[in-house]
Amino acid sequence: MATDTKIDPKLRAAVGTHDVNPDTKIPDVAPIARGGRRRSAAEESRTIVANATHGTLGSLSDDGTPWASLVTYGVMDDGSPVFCLSTLAEHARNLEKNRQASLMVADPFHKGEVLAGGRVTLAGNVKRSDEHPDESSARAAHLEAVPSAAMYADFNDFSFWILEVDRVRWVGGYGRMDSATDEDYRNAEPDPVQPQVPDAIAHLNADHPDALLLMAQAFIDLPEITEASCERADRYGLDLQLVTPEGDKAGRVSFTDRIDTPGGLRAATVDLARRARQKLGA
Repeated sequence: MATDTKIDPKLRAAVGTHDVNPDTKIPDVAPIARGGRRRSAAEESRTIVANATHGTLGSLSDDGTPWASLVTYGVMDDGSPVFCLSTLAEHARNLEKNRQASLMVADPFHKGEVLAGGRVTLAGNVKRSDEHPDESSARAAHLEAVPSAAMYADFNDFSFWILEVDRVRWVGGYGRMDSATDEDYRNAEPDPVQPQVPDAIAHLNADHPDALLLMAQAFIDLPEITEASCERADRYGLDLQLVTPEGDKAGRVSFTDRIDTPGGLRAATVDLARRARQKLGA
C-alpha cells in the first residue's frame, strides 16, 4: 500500500483506508462532513429510487451469464420497483426462467463527474404483478412514474414485474457508502426536500455566503473559519465546505427539526441562520 505521505490528501479523504495509486487523479471533492444527524443508507437509497424513473436491470441469461438492460420503473409504497416489460426483450425472458434480479439507479440530480454522484443497487427476486397480492397498486405505481407506459401496458406481450428487495447497497460518491437491510429499506422514507436541493444550494452559495459563514462559525467547532459554502443539503441539515488557516475542512450544521414537507427547506435554513446570528450576537 502506498504511504499517506505520497497521496493527495483529498484522495485519502475520499477513499479512506483503501489501497490507492499515488498517481491517481480524481476530481476536487470535499472530505466527508462530520457531526449532526444525516440520512441513513436506507433513506439515501429510498430518496434516489423515488426521484428517478429509470435504471439498469440485471438479469441472468440461460447460460448463467449476467445481462444488463436499461429499464423504466415506478415505486410501490414499500420501495419495491415495478417494471413493465415485453417478452420481446431478453431481460423479460430471462426473468421468466430465473427470478433473481438487481436494479442500479443513479442520483438524477447529480451533475459533474459521474463517480462522485450517488447511486444505489437493489437486489432480490421478481414476481409478475399477477403473483403479487397488490397487483393494482403495482400497475398504478408504474403508470404514475412512467405515464407513457399506458400506451403499451395492456399489449399481450407486456407484463408488470415487481422487484422484492432483499439486499441494498448505497454509494454516495467518493468514500461514502453503506449497506441497508431490506427491512430498513422498506421502512425508510424518501427525503421530501431532495427535488429542491440543487436550486437551494445554488441560491445559498450565490446570495447568502455571509449567512453560511455565520452558521459555520456558530455551530462547527473549528477555529477561524473564514469562508463557507454549501456542498449538500437534506431534511436534517447542511454539509458545508470550509476555509480555515489550516486548509479546507468539512462540517455539518443541523436544522432544529426534521423537515417533513417538500417546501420546508427554505424555512429551516432561515431558522438556522437566525439561530446562528443569535448565538454569535451578530
